[in-house]
Amino acid sequence: MAPTNSGDAAPVSPSGTAPLSDLNLLRTFLEVYRSGSFTAAAGPLGLSQSTVTAQIRSLERQTGRELFERLPRGVAPTPVAHDLAARVAAPLDALAAASGHDDSPGVRALPVHLAGPAELLCTRVLPALAPLVAEGVRLRVAPGLTAPLLEELRAGRHDLAIATFRPRGRTLVAVPLMDEEFVLVAAPVWADRVKERLAEEGPGALHTVPLVTYAEDVPIARRYWRHVFGARLSCPAAVTVPDLRGVLAAVTAGAGFTVLPRYLCQAELASGALVLLHEPDDPPINTGYLVQRPGRPDNPDVTRVRDALIDAGRTW
Repeated sequence: MAPTNSGDAAPVSPSGTAPLSDLNLLRTFLEVYRSGSFTAAAGPLGLSQSTVTAQIRSLERQTGRELFERLPRGVAPTPVAHDLAARVAAPLDALAAASGHDDSPGVRALPVHLAGPAELLCTRVLPALAPLVAEGVRLRVAPGLTAPLLEELRAGRHDLAIATFRPRGRTLVAVPLMDEEFVLVAAPVWADRVKERLAEEGPGALHTVPLVTYAEDVPIARRYWRHVFGARLSCPAAVTVPDLRGVLAAVTAGAGFTVLPRYLCQAELASGALVLLHEPDDPPINTGYLVQRPGRPDNPDVTRVRDALIDAGRTW
């Protein structure tokens, strides 16, 4: 794929299958795709935001399809963008590495794009990677749920992802990163009322206590009920917060009970701000995985981040 003047660029069919000849437009597209923002993409590219916007519009005219949905903050890739990124990410990254672009004077190394659950990224992952950042490694961190993050990883939007389940198929490589134990907890004001009843009566003792969870279908609590009590959880959520740190804050303040990863509430359990309502001999355990695409990454910092996380995971 050789660069040409923009006026000579070969048009692309609406299906997105014809070749594009302007490498600059593709590089801009990939940076916007990975950063999720025209503004964020401008700095690494050495361009103004208006130039980035103009280049994306030019590429959209060539393809005849919208590549990004403009949001109040940033942009969201369309299915056409996902397909284009999957086709051009590896060749463009390889070209950048072969040309020595990353090592050029005054040019910063490519950032490592890392994705995973928000609470794990904030409480465990970022502190573990702080020494690498101090050494010059650049990170772009994206929180989210495992299923969509794995699809974005396959499309090349991320370099690494932390998944709450092992991905299927051979398009991704996964290694176990950490085990997380789930615990049933509440603030002392609720524990004093129901802990003894729970031991005597079983899970029905909690039906009068508000359930706080991160999703309407209460997946963590349902799994705990099935694994520990051998029963189906029947009480609906009283509060849903799409971030386990918010769930932790609400329950610590006395909003009700919940099921959390032990690592996330260890300090509150140690201080007495939260109380274990039940201590089963066989608590539910979930394994988290560090996932990447097959092959050696072109950016050596991806390997540094991967190795640092695996080392840190041994102590989590």
